[in-house]
Amino acid sequence: MTDITRLSGLRIGAAVCGSFCTFEKVFRMLSELSDLGCEVTPIMSYNAYSTDTRFGTAEENNTRLAEITGHGIIHEIVAAEPIGPKKMFDVLLVAPCTGNTLAKLALGIVDTPVCMAVKSHLRNQRPVVIAVSTNDALSGAAKNIGTLRNYKNFYFVPAYQDDSIGKPFSMIADFTKIPQTIEAALDGRQIQPVLMPPM
Repeated sequence: MTDITRLSGLRIGAAVCGSFCTFEKVFRMLSELSDLGCEVTPIMSYNAYSTDTRFGTAEENNTRLAEITGHGIIHEIVAAEPIGPKKMFDVLLVAPCTGNTLAKLALGIVDTPVCMAVKSHLRNQRPVVIAVSTNDALSGAAKNIGTLRNYKNFYFVPAYQDDSIGKPFSMIADFTKIPQTIEAALDGRQIQPVLMPPM
């Protein structure tokens, strides 16, 4: 159960990566966080910000995200760098977090606005909440998830296999559990279970 009063006023950086099929769920959850009284600032990877797909054009997605949060989108590395020095956020949410971004975070590569946001935010030892969405979570990306699980200040939204027959290595976070995961992360706790049965 989420403590609504605790989330009210929380400053959340919401970093969106290019798992476009999850945008609808992510946007819905960011809208709910805003309704709970959170101040949500959007951040987008280069691909998320600039790519047109069957799930919407870049312009449509960017406009909607800005409308939901009431803030302009941070979409350049130079704009993400001040996040840490200015202590802009209480928590940084990466949702959806792709396999590509998982790999970069695990290896300390900082070549996108999202990766810079995470690096800059971590200088203050504040929580980073990861909502995975990747087709190789149980194969190539598994080692990177394991690496980040062992790093301080990283917390994972519970995830499940979204198509165990058609995509046996794929996993997606249960985005409805983002508020609970954030609340636990503020206490330095990882919400459990991390691995959920198929929904």
